[in-house]
Order: sequence, then structure tokens, then C-alpha cells
Amino acid sequence: MEKIDYKKELAALYRPSAKKVVTVDVPAFNFIMTDGQGDPGSKVFAAAVEALFSVSYTLKFMIKKGPRQLDYGVLPLEALWSADDPTAFTEGRKDEWCWSAMIMQPEFIDEELYAQAIAQVTKKKSLAALEKLRFESFTEGQAAQTLHLGPFSEEGPTVERVHQFIASEGRVLCGRHHEIYLSDIRKAAPAKWKTVIRQPYR
Repeated sequence: MEKIDYKKELAALYRPSAKKVVTVDVPAFNFIMTDGQGDPGSKVFAAAVEALFSVSYTLKFMIKKGPRQLDYGVLPLEALWSADDPTAFTEGRKDEWCWSAMIMQPEFIDEELYAQAIAQVTKKKSLAALEKLRFESFTEGQAAQTLHLGPFSEEGPTVERVHQFIASEGRVLCGRHHEIYLSDIRKAAPAKWKTVIRQPYR
């Protein structure tokens, strides 16, 4: 059976170094996405994440058991963050945080397969967040990124490094703050959490 490690194949996007900030040009990828607002530690965010992974793993096993007989690793959780007032992040006003949680899908996953996966998950689980999911192409374009090691609460200096790098290149920030969560925070110690910090620019 053929196996694909997308995190390895897309290492430039999913395995950056923590030692430096680099530029990337992110092409269009298909994602399962959902939107919300508020504390990422809330039940609403947790329900969204559960729905995203439930459908993503269902798709993985549909492909593995289907005619293609292809095995691949489900990609990590990602999130786009924004707020009407940017100080909501620096001052910890989490109720004002707007997020789009998402998981990238392989190129052979289409809307028809996605709809089949939604139907399968709906039969097996009662997840209210399923109805808020969507299958969508997202193009990020030019961005700067690095790897943050440690808890989310200590991301500030890492984010600032990325912003300073963009400014030093004579560019300006655009788009939403992007994080990719490489660690299973249920198992890893906070000091070892790995998070890709990415910021689009123009």
C-alpha cells in the first residue's frame, strides 16, 4: 500500500526551523474549515476541533479502504486569528478573538468525498459542530514563518520576531495571523509544544 507523509513532502510549510524566520509562498490548498469567536479553551472551540478531526479521519480511512488503497497521515490542526481591535490579543481579551479552525486535505479529496464523509460521521456521532463545517480552497500567498517552542501563552516574542522580519524586508502585514499546531497538547509537556507561527505580507 502506498503511503504519503504530507508533513514531510511539504516540509517547507510544516517543518520550519525555530532558529530563524523564513519566507514561504503558500499555494492554494483545500481545507475543511469552520469559524467562531471567543476563547480557544472554550467548549465551542473544542467541539469545532472534534468535528474537524472526525471528518478528516473518516476521509483518511475512506481513501485507505477504497480503490486507491492509499494511506496518508491526517494533517495538523491550523487556525487563523483576528480581532477588530488588535489589543484584544496583547491584553488577553479572548472573548473578542475571531478564529477559523481548519485541517488541510490532500489534493484528491473533493467536495463529493467530503459530503460522503460528513454523512458517515453524522450517522455515528451527534456533533452539532458538523453543520458549521465547510470544504473550501484557501490561498495564503507570500508569508513569513518560524517555529515556536513552548506554551501558547509565551508566543508573544516569537510573533514579534516574525513581524520585525517582515518590516526589515520593507513589507507590511496583511491577512490573518496563522498558527499550525504540530503537537498533541494532551500528551506533550507545554515546554515541548511546537507551533508554526505564520504571517502573510505584501
